[in-house]
Formats: sequence, C-alpha cells, structure tokens
Amino acid sequence: MAKESPNKNVLAKEIEIAFVNPRKQSEQHGLKTMIHAPSGSGKTHLAKTTGEPTVVIDAEAGILPLRDAPKDLMVYTINSIEDLTEIYQYLKANKEFQWIYIDSITEVAEKCLAHELEATADARRAYGELITKMTSIIKAFRDLSGYDVVMTAKQDRVRDEAAGKMLYQPMMPGAKLAQQLPYMFDLVLALRVEKTQEGEITRWLQTNRDDQYEAKDRSGLLDLFEKPDLSALKQKILGAPRKSPAAAKAA
Repeated sequence: MAKESPNKNVLAKEIEIAFVNPRKQSEQHGLKTMIHAPSGSGKTHLAKTTGEPTVVIDAEAGILPLRDAPKDLMVYTINSIEDLTEIYQYLKANKEFQWIYIDSITEVAEKCLAHELEATADARRAYGELITKMTSIIKAFRDLSGYDVVMTAKQDRVRDEAAGKMLYQPMMPGAKLAQQLPYMFDLVLALRVEKTQEGEITRWLQTNRDDQYEAKDRSGLLDLFEKPDLSALKQKILGAPRKSPAAAKAA
C-alpha cells in the first residue's frame, strides 16, 4: 500500500483559493462597451444618457453635443498620448466618476500612429508599435476597477472574407488592430440611424452581429435593437437578478 506523502496535508492547508460570486464580480467590474457609428450619428450625445457622474475623454474636439449635459458630466480634452496617460493615472487614484467615456478610441489611435511615424521612417515598425501601445491603452482603461467604460469608434465598411460580404465595424488605423477590438469588450454596439416611412429619424443600438454590422452582447440579456440609453442598458444587464435555468424554462 502506497504511503501518503507527509507534505500532502501541509500543502492543502497552505493553498487558499478565493472564489467569487459572478454577479457581484460583474457589478464591481462594470460594463465595458464599444460603440461604433458614422460621423454625425450621435456617438458623443450618448454620454448624456448614463444617469451617473461621467467623465468624457474628448479626443475629437467635438464637445458641442454636450453643451446641455447634466452637471455631473465633465470633459477632459486630450491632445497627446501624454494627456491620456495623465487622465488614466488620475482616474486610477480618484473615484469621482462612475462612467468613463472615451470619444473616440479611433482618434486616440490616430494620434498614437502619428507619434510613431514621427519617431521612425519604418512604417511597418510604426504600425507594430501602434498595435502594442493601443492594446495596452485600451486594456488599461477597460480594466479600471469600479468604472463603467465606454469607448466610441468611427465606423468602417470592410469585406468579411469568410462571409463574402461587406461588414460595418469599428474603424482603427491598421487592419489587425481593428480585428482585435471586438474581443476586448463585453458589449460591441452599432449605433444605427434609420428613417421611418413617415420620414422620422430614429436611432437604435444593435447588440448582435448580422450580415451587415459587427456587434455582440456577452450578457445575453439585450434585445437585438435597444434604445440609445446607457442607463437603461446597465439596468437591464446588472440591475435585475438573472433567472435560474429552471425558472427561465418554467417562464
């Protein structure tokens, strides 16, 4: 009969594993959202719908839509990557806001690329540095604990080779960086602007991918089209307990 290792019980006592409740963890983690749309569709305006203290990190010098914003919405304009680093460090150390709204991450990437192209004449190296730095920047802001984070993006129409169709997706300088973006967020939302038969302009957030628009909803709680209201989306995802499989089946 094999002898039990004398260190087995000692090791069992030393190992401590911290289990967490996924709902509580989700609430602490916050929503991490990417919204892409064409120019003039209302991406910046969405920052006014959070219903909670919000800081808009403005990279486009386009704050006119926020002129009548709630008093608990503040704007910080960035002109360089150094400015972005400064506001990141501030937000990490000071919890004054609930929402961080970066408008837009495309513009931030373009500033980053311009900086890299000034530093080297090798375009391939500049784009390689762009991917590394922007991935780090996006993940750093995304992973700030206790914040709901939204990053807007300009919209591009590219060919989806697998489907053989054109797809609207977030725009970034460099195809590889654009392809990586959807994997980094809980929600990827396409802001759709449509005209009704009566000529009325309506806006909707598309939450799941179809054959025209890149989108996703990790929560599984959103309808295909939701009203452009970030407070309502947060309430729908985090505000109500998720039904158990048995209860959902019974319903």
